[in-house]
Amino acid sequence: MSELLREYGRRALACFFRSVVQIVLAYAVNLPLFIVTVLSIAFIPLGFGVVLAPMMFQAIRTIANQQRVWAAEWSGVRIPVPYRAEPAKAGVFGRLKWVLTDPASWRDLLWSLLNVPAALVLGVLAGGMTLYGLEGVFVAPWVAQLTDYGWGPFWPLGEWGAVGLVGTVVLGAALTAVSVPVGPLLLKAHARFSQSLLAPTRDALAERVERLTETRSEAVDASAAELRRIERDLHDGAQARLVALSMNIGLAEEMMKHDPDTAQKLLAEAREASGTALTELRDLVRGIHPPVLAERGLDGAVRALALTLPLPVDVRIDLAGRSDAPVESAAYFAVAEMLANVVKHSAARRAWVQIEYPGDRLLMIVGDDGTGGADPAAGSGMRGIERRLAAFDGTMAVTSPVGGPTVVTMELPCALSSPRTSPSSGTG
Repeated sequence: MSELLREYGRRALACFFRSVVQIVLAYAVNLPLFIVTVLSIAFIPLGFGVVLAPMMFQAIRTIANQQRVWAAEWSGVRIPVPYRAEPAKAGVFGRLKWVLTDPASWRDLLWSLLNVPAALVLGVLAGGMTLYGLEGVFVAPWVAQLTDYGWGPFWPLGEWGAVGLVGTVVLGAALTAVSVPVGPLLLKAHARFSQSLLAPTRDALAERVERLTETRSEAVDASAAELRRIERDLHDGAQARLVALSMNIGLAEEMMKHDPDTAQKLLAEAREASGTALTELRDLVRGIHPPVLAERGLDGAVRALALTLPLPVDVRIDLAGRSDAPVESAAYFAVAEMLANVVKHSAARRAWVQIEYPGDRLLMIVGDDGTGGADPAAGSGMRGIERRLAAFDGTMAVTSPVGGPTVVTMELPCALSSPRTSPSSGTG
């Protein structure tokens, strides 16, 4: 019985605090952000609104994303993220256009205003039952003992005496019990309200389907090209060496009786060819999915990769866990391709890699102090990585003025699991 009461109390308090959080968010954050954002839009003709408006819309998006997380965790209501991807190399005006032309920005702005009364009404109903119920159970008896005449949550205690006190406690307990199933339903109603404004519209979903169709086609093409590369490497490398190895062993068997010295040389060549074929097979497997990536994750794989390069690479990785294997593989090969470009084309003396997880995406930054001038449209390597990332809704932005430095920023939406305790950094 005590366990049941504790569980009911825990759920009631959780509902109360969540309701308070929604009310505080609406009045302390949503309402000020709405006012400042509207003013920033009005100030666009004056100049400084060009910079301020995107910042305020981004702030509203941050709050809206937090509401999406709470809706999923507290009420089981999923609210997909509908925002369009930020264009690469977007300047001040490009960023302003990107924000203002995204319908989701205006829906976020409308939500930040309408959430004020919605959060107040639903939050007060959800949290008020718990507050009044707990007050009737715990506060009213204490008030009755200290004062001869005092107000309980429902009626004056002094006028009704012991009957009023017992009724207050019973009604408070009943209200607290009712708040356990009803309070979450009210919070879910608020989540549904947020979903109606923050979820993608039909047009956005249609655009999303079109984008997924495009990225799926690119992923299929990239996969087919990867299979052709593996087949070519096997045919021209390991397979040819294994055929030669088999012929040398066959000749050695025939010459063993007549010319042992030549047979011994053929066997030595076969042993050398077998070692070369084994190395090529290992390199091929490493190119498909490096064993170190499976064993030590993205952190260990990138660090091991940096140690093999002919120039110093500063590595800074701050990940609280691991992502899914396909995402992790895409991230690793993206970083590997960028570092390979640094070695081949940049004439850099130093490079750096930074990988972190801001909360909803994997952020990878690869830079160097080389000559610059990198252009994704001019090379198949960067275009291939861009297609690989696009298959996971990822983006890539390249900043590489002539004379350097070159900075490539890549993002991959994902979730992390298997938390790790501390970040790592170092120089490869």
